[in-house]
Amino acid sequence: MSQERRPGELNALELARWWWRQLTSMRTALILLFLLAVAAIPGSVVPQRNVDALATTRWQAEHPRLTPIYEWLGLFSVYNSVWFSAIYLLLVISLVGCIVPRTWKYARAFGAPPPPAPRLLTRMPGHTSYTCAQEPREVQAQAAAVLRKRRYRVRPSPAEAEAVEVAAERGHMREVGNLIFHLAILVVLAGFAAGNLFGYRAGVIVLVGGGFANNLTQYDDFAPGSLFDTDWMEPFSFTVDDFQAEWIRSGPAAGQARGFVADLEYRTDPDAEPIRYDLKVNHPLAIGGTEIFLIGHGYAPVITVTDGDGQVAYSGPTVFLPTDQHFRSIGVVKAPDASPAQIGLEGEFYPTYAFTMETGPFSAFGEMLNPVISMLVWTGDLGMDTGLAQSVYVLDKAGVDQVTAEDGSMFRVDLAMGDSIDLPNGLGTVSFDGVERWNRIQISRSPGKFVALGGVSLALLGLMMSLFIRPRRVWVRVRRENDSTVVEVAGLDRSSGGDVTEELDALVALLRPEEKETT
Repeated sequence: MSQERRPGELNALELARWWWRQLTSMRTALILLFLLAVAAIPGSVVPQRNVDALATTRWQAEHPRLTPIYEWLGLFSVYNSVWFSAIYLLLVISLVGCIVPRTWKYARAFGAPPPPAPRLLTRMPGHTSYTCAQEPREVQAQAAAVLRKRRYRVRPSPAEAEAVEVAAERGHMREVGNLIFHLAILVVLAGFAAGNLFGYRAGVIVLVGGGFANNLTQYDDFAPGSLFDTDWMEPFSFTVDDFQAEWIRSGPAAGQARGFVADLEYRTDPDAEPIRYDLKVNHPLAIGGTEIFLIGHGYAPVITVTDGDGQVAYSGPTVFLPTDQHFRSIGVVKAPDASPAQIGLEGEFYPTYAFTMETGPFSAFGEMLNPVISMLVWTGDLGMDTGLAQSVYVLDKAGVDQVTAEDGSMFRVDLAMGDSIDLPNGLGTVSFDGVERWNRIQISRSPGKFVALGGVSLALLGLMMSLFIRPRRVWVRVRRENDSTVVEVAGLDRSSGGDVTEELDALVALLRPEEKETT
């Protein structure tokens, strides 16, 4: 004997149908769209590893306690996180579930004739009437012709019908606009998905005078899509021959860079002729399906570390990362081959050094007018022999000790360009030999960007149609009363807050321009 179900109890199939109706409702789609927008906020606030690995590394070094939590939450790669992908996929399913039934329903209703006139036209939001001497069928034919000229779909009553009336309707394209808008959201999401699946985004720092070839070993950071194939990478290369920056010299923004340009010479493939290009911010170089952006610049002091045995343990330009608008920059030097002990330096570079008792050292100007480096010295095991990857911008202090002066005070390497200093305890010397410039280059392949752009254009089109097309219905009923013909005209604006009074007045004026209206 089967067990009776309690009131409101659902079986598995009914429960699945209920969940599907909830997921594919317009309310749920709007909620998911809002959640997607909210979920994207951390991607704009927290540095993203696949957008700017340098900024991410610097943020992690400055916030060691928050970094593990952010890593667990996926906040350094928001758009690849599980929770963002879940919202994204649910939104796609919800939109498809909303759009497909509505499209099918609209397709069936699109060709349907206008609904017949209500029994009491006086109850319509807009209503007017007048009398004339014409025959009812003449008025009906005239009303049908006028309404057709005003782009209405018209359905006059048949000749054998007792009631003489005309039903008319227009504004069906408003619903098309709504469908286009929702379809456009799917197109944008599809373009976004294509870019994340089949594209890549990478970054590299290139010294002025240095070059780059488009292969994986050349990148500082590389974030490919899950379906990306390295065979799709164009075989281009380029060199940064020169770099110019324009500096603001007066006003509140004095000392900041207003505009900068990198002079490139590039080849689309190894056998191609070189081509020159001025790479500017927001003016990327496009090679095939790949775009090259100039997104930053900075200084690379040339530092030489000579160890206690008189051997050069480190020498060359060292990239320092800017921390403010005047290019006060932080950097690290590692000399693991130094003898008798490994040497590490960590500190700051000031393009235009200045000092006050209130603020201490700072850079007064972004342009290199008085370059100075100030670094602390560490010695011991730098942790570079463990086989684990290590950031070149972070000094692992777990196995090192800070070097102090003979009197036990903190020892600093404070050097102007061209100076050198001896390290305590016979560790060696450090010299500041010069400064080179570097450019931060972002290289990306986004195959879905034109799809997303098309989706945005469709969304604007659908929105305009939804805002400016007003769906309306108009009815004209004609009857013979005594020795005259009474014409009733009523209208209904199907959009919220619409007024059809002007439309009815214009229609009556066309139907009987020589008559006087009575209401």
